[in-house]
Amino acid sequence: MIVGPLSRLCKKAPRIFLAMNPQVVFVLGGPGAGKGTQCAKIVENYSYTHLSAGDLLREERSRTGSKVGQLIDNYIKEGKIVPVEITINLLKKAMEETMQKDENKFRFLIDGFPRNEDNLQGWVKVMDGKADVKFVLFFDCSNDVCIERCLERGKSSGRTDDNKESLEKRIQTYLQSTRPIIERYEKQGKVRTIDASRAVCEVFADVKAVFDREG
Repeated sequence: MIVGPLSRLCKKAPRIFLAMNPQVVFVLGGPGAGKGTQCAKIVENYSYTHLSAGDLLREERSRTGSKVGQLIDNYIKEGKIVPVEITINLLKKAMEETMQKDENKFRFLIDGFPRNEDNLQGWVKVMDGKADVKFVLFFDCSNDVCIERCLERGKSSGRTDDNKESLEKRIQTYLQSTRPIIERYEKQGKVRTIDASRAVCEVFADVKAVFDREG
């Protein structure tokens, strides 16, 4: 049962009826695998809108008057996964608002989601029949490279979770919770794996090949 601020947040979600289902590509990989960088390049070259689950949560966390901002803050600082009700509500709202403004913008890259079994079950419960998952774009990168990239990013990003202690927790969370989700989609033949340890342009060459083929 959902109680407290989560309940209030879920109840506030507007009922909006769209002409067609959003077409979704889940973008997964460890922290620092380059998901955000590659999503930006996909948006430049294809008709997709990039939605970062992490960015939406950070925006809500810092939004004045947010009922769940402090709750999100506590989860992020601990390197834990935010309750699914919050994340899905923010994603659903962002997709609906985008499609209301422009009916041709119905393709979405959802970056950093689903991150665990709870996320996946929550997505199925809320979005089944309301959004179509085309495939999972998986950026495969070693833990050492991911940590090195995040520490470098942390020098200028201002993100409180780009530090060694939080990163080690985030890597463990990713290995324990997110990798099994990727493996599940692999069994369904819905994962497109990219070697993300290389330079940005080399990685995007492979990404481009996937989108040229998949649409």
